Amino acid sequence: MNGPLARALRSAGLDATGAAARLGVDPKTVQRWMAGRMPYPRHRDALVRLTRWAPHDLWPNLPHPAEPARADDEVRIVYPHRSSVPTDAWTRLLGSAEQEIGVLAYSALFLAEDASVPHILREKAQAGVRVRIALGDPESEHVARRGDEEGIGDGMSARIRTALVGFQPLTEEPNFRIRLHDTVLYNSIYWADHELLVNTHIYGRPGAHAPVLHLRQVRLDGMVTTYLASFERVWSAARDAASGAYQGHEVPARGA
Repeated sequence: MNGPLARALRSAGLDATGAAARLGVDPKTVQRWMAGRMPYPRHRDALVRLTRWAPHDLWPNLPHPAEPARADDEVRIVYPHRSSVPTDAWTRLLGSAEQEIGVLAYSALFLAEDASVPHILREKAQAGVRVRIALGDPESEHVARRGDEEGIGDGMSARIRTALVGFQPLTEEPNFRIRLHDTVLYNSIYWADHELLVNTHIYGRPGAHAPVLHLRQVRLDGMVTTYLASFERVWSAARDAASGAYQGHEVPARGA
């Protein structure tokens, strides 16, 4: 292992075992970092302090924050792909909501499978935050086409059904609603109040491989307003999940 982090640790007189002891983690975890796995943000900060190397010297592929934002600049950070977004960015976004949370996607399965996300959504709904999730209709033509474009066929419909089951326990909350849409999505939108993470879509590539924009609304005629208006248009045309394929328990297999 001769990556930047491995060299930085050696220059600090540390091997994986020594670094693990200083950071309070397992040596195998440090070895995985040295082999190229990206540490969590808190561990990245600790490694910067430990090695005295700059973050982008240790991890050249680390997304660069946007240039210091002007007062009217809504773009905060541009990530090269969704998998490079820090894992806690999603929970920070949802946890910051005081009035409204919205999700517009085909499946949003990565959120449904995150054990902390349904817990946050339940807490927010119970606190009076309106939570709306719009997922693709697993029986729809556009979902089938998107699955074909990504080369996973019915896998897209299966991912939506799995996400629906994951979100199902939240349907008992009065401020939580979930709908199914049948539309072509050019972006997936995840928002809390006036802050958004927008995952662009690329033909033939999964959402995890496409760029993500971190936006914050600073004016009423900007990008955030445009994306939120798009969300509302799709939401108004979508149907309640409980009215058809989804009955709050399980979505029947396609073609059943």
